[in-house]
Amino acid sequence: MSLSVPQDILDALTDVVMPRLNPEPAMTETVRLGDFDVPIHRTGALVVGSGAAGLRAAVEMKRRCVDVTIISQSAWGGTSACSGSDKQTLHTANTKDQGDNFQAMAEAIRAGGAMDEDTAYIEAVGSVRAMASLQYLGLPLPQDHLGGTLRYQTDHDEVGRATSCGPRTSRLMVKVLADEAIRLDIPFFNHTTAIKVLKDADRVAGVLAIRPRTGSDTNPYGLALFPCSALVFAAGGPGEMYRDSVFPNGCFGTLGLALEAGLELANITESQFGIGTRREGFPWNLSGTYVQVIPHIYSVDDDGTEHHFLAEYYRTTQEMASNIFRKGYQWPFHASRMLDFQSSLVDLAIFRESQKGRRVYMDFNRNPAAIDAPFSLDRLDPDVSAYLQKAGADQTLPIDRLRRMNPLAIELYKRYKVDITAAPLEFAVNNQHMNGGIAVDTWGRTTTPGIYAVGEAAGTHGATRPGGSALNAGQVFGTRVAEHIGASGAALTPSPADLSTTGAAAVSRIMDLVRGDGGLSWKKIRAEVQARMSDHAGILCTARDVRAALQEAQGLNARIQEHGLQISRPNELARALQWHHMALASEAVLTALDHYISQGGGSRGARAICDPQGECLPQSVRGPLPEVRFRAERDADKRSQLRVRMNAGDLIVSEVPNRIYDGDRSFFERDWPAWLTGDIYDQKPAPV
Repeated sequence: MSLSVPQDILDALTDVVMPRLNPEPAMTETVRLGDFDVPIHRTGALVVGSGAAGLRAAVEMKRRCVDVTIISQSAWGGTSACSGSDKQTLHTANTKDQGDNFQAMAEAIRAGGAMDEDTAYIEAVGSVRAMASLQYLGLPLPQDHLGGTLRYQTDHDEVGRATSCGPRTSRLMVKVLADEAIRLDIPFFNHTTAIKVLKDADRVAGVLAIRPRTGSDTNPYGLALFPCSALVFAAGGPGEMYRDSVFPNGCFGTLGLALEAGLELANITESQFGIGTRREGFPWNLSGTYVQVIPHIYSVDDDGTEHHFLAEYYRTTQEMASNIFRKGYQWPFHASRMLDFQSSLVDLAIFRESQKGRRVYMDFNRNPAAIDAPFSLDRLDPDVSAYLQKAGADQTLPIDRLRRMNPLAIELYKRYKVDITAAPLEFAVNNQHMNGGIAVDTWGRTTTPGIYAVGEAAGTHGATRPGGSALNAGQVFGTRVAEHIGASGAALTPSPADLSTTGAAAVSRIMDLVRGDGGLSWKKIRAEVQARMSDHAGILCTARDVRAALQEAQGLNARIQEHGLQISRPNELARALQWHHMALASEAVLTALDHYISQGGGSRGARAICDPQGECLPQSVRGPLPEVRFRAERDADKRSQLRVRMNAGDLIVSEVPNRIYDGDRSFFERDWPAWLTGDIYDQKPAPV
């Protein structure tokens, strides 16, 4: 791709206009819950979230005659619609040439450990169907002249299973799925925030939500009730948990809500951190070609002095430049890549500059400054040199190499009034994705009957994963959840459940938290949670810091229970409850992380566990870096997952072995009856 691509094509792949929603159905039924008259919308299945995974689940359920409804805090405002990178990746089986081996792909997906083997195989097999159906809906994945999908290499992927529509791949996925949901006339309630899961005995019965537009004199908080027989959590990850975050603003996820509902969480110690522009401006990952063109990276102190700080870490210009390039497909921080002058030494250096209070930039109009010799495209490591030569990126300056390799990367920032052709780009190491989430089985079922989780809400990923596999997982499991709900027959018609008693009890508990001036401000809760997580649960952790952070998180939640929440007007209740849930989710992450570290857990993708007795000592050109000496990962930790659940207000951690996939081959005549009778859907309670 070069600038010979017409501007209108670049515009179409950058400015993706989302569809207008159909009018919302009227909520004609009302119930008295405590002091409030609350409108009701009955549905068979309720999807919480309107990203690519949630829309896939809703569309596939509608096709199976399920009575399904979507509620969303903000339509097209989540990570699927608003996040990405230079050429955002969809990771699927490589069907070009000789095709892929699903067993090998499953092994690559779960190679980081702490992942169920059957889940990895499901994602591998389902990827072909997921991609083909997206193409059928109109997703413009690139092909060669013989029909092969164009591929490239991404994070933790040595085969080249990545493909892309450009920086807006996931937004385009949301668009084509939203168009289909609208065509199928699926009811969609926007600006609707789920605040409480209601259960009948041990099964889901509905959701209590807040909708400002339903507010009235007899319902000032805008409460709304959604009775349902099946509930799908699809509201993404806890993007607001970290101050230093590349998530779009307002991404809360549902981990705290899930804990309150009695669900179990898995792998919430595992996240992704990497370089990107801050959320205060335009949050975006700086992977792929942004770094493969090898811009100059530097910092600026309070006096305005520039610092060529990477020269304090790498030994030669060639070594530094080659590892800047490798951040393109080794984008997430990984502890082991701080060793032997590898690419995560770049992340460490940037992180430490930020800790000094310096601002870090990449300049596309300058090549990297010299260490031992001037930068030259003729002096790069063989893998780097071969890639740039094949891409035709032999231009003198990084900005011209970027124009050659990916002009969309330039166009994207221009849309947000950032011209990287004229000015340097400020960036930092940020939290980007949670690999853990709600524990589910092979059909997306949680530990509570009738409740499912898909996308980033689900804890299906292990410690590390190939770049773009999250988009694939959401599509695969969105479809499987729909298949399971459809086969159960439980959600074909609107739920008739009478939730007046359970709903009134839920409203009473929520109102008990609202204390006016005596309560805690949600803004103060936000500042405390975000600072604690960024400062003590980022890429570098110590046992002492994590334990202290956990005690502080426990103290915050105790104060919330004792003093309640302060709101100055009714329309603040939803946000205050979201921060109450986020404070709980933060404590859960720290509880699991403290348990992991105290049991001797080592360093891996999310973070380095720094320890003076650690086996691993990163080096810089100036010598060892003893302050970041860290523990090595233990092989035993790859074979299990940590689970967290609430019991009588306490957070309980347990260790569960990964589910094993033995590779048993199916046999047509033997296995066909299970398909015909629906036995494959296993309607017994989920063995999570």
